[in-house]
This record gives sequence, structure tokens and C-alpha cells, in this order.
Amino acid sequence: MSRTSLDLWVGIFVAIGIAALLFLSMKVGNLSAGSFSRSYSVEAEFDNIGGLKVRAPVKSAGVVVGRVSSINFDTQTYRAVVVLAMNEAFEFPKDTIATILTSGLLGEQYVGLEAGGDAAMLADGDRIRITQSAVVLEKLIGQFLFNKAAE
Repeated sequence: MSRTSLDLWVGIFVAIGIAALLFLSMKVGNLSAGSFSRSYSVEAEFDNIGGLKVRAPVKSAGVVVGRVSSINFDTQTYRAVVVLAMNEAFEFPKDTIATILTSGLLGEQYVGLEAGGDAAMLADGDRIRITQSAVVLEKLIGQFLFNKAAE
């Protein structure tokens, strides 16, 4: 094998390695090519969002149907306003229920949607009225210990 062909193979191997690292970093950062599809925005208000973060998935029946695009605080109602960027391919009824769930026991948090039965569908700028806040593990443990101490 000559020196030039060896250099060529090393270059190809390095290029494949860089491409693999770029692919993995995009997957870890939830920046896959499919996330740039057309979407519409829907808002949901929660009393407590726990550890929900921007770019967290929005799932329905285990399928990713959108992403959390922003999280704000409403100073009038003192609630968290979560804006969901929903994939245009998925439509949900207006009486859909949004819940903040956790993947596994200590995994990442995401927004879970349960479709309702309304004939009218959510549109860009609509608000999901029925929400359920995140279950905070520390609060549950504290309540359990307080109840055990009271017995």
C-alpha cells in the first residue's frame, strides 16, 4: 500500500468519525432533521412544570408529535405557560388533556397528550384548557414521611 492511499483511507475514516459525532450530538440535543417540519403552536398552563425543559418531546400514545418551544411565567395567574410546537401532520381535539410525565422513575420529563372527543380541532394559537401538573418526587416523599410520622 502506498503512502497516498494510506493517507486517503485515514482521511475517509476521520470524515466518517466526524459525521458520526455530528449525528450523535444532534440526537442528544433533540435536533434531528424531522424536528424542522411544519408546525403549529398551542399553549397549556400548568401549576408546576417540575423539570420540564425547552425542546422536551410532546408525546401521544408514545409517539413524538411535537416539542416544547418555550416556557414562560404568567404574572397574572402565577402559572407556567408552556408553548408546544405541534407537528402539522397531527391534529388533536380541543378537549385534549395535557399532562407532564416522566420517562421512567428519574428520566426526562415530557408533555403527554390524551385526545378528547370534541369534533373541533386545535388550531395555531389555541390553548389546551385541561392540564395536569408534574408530580414532584420530593413532595410525594415528604407527604409519605409526614403521614408515617403522624401514625
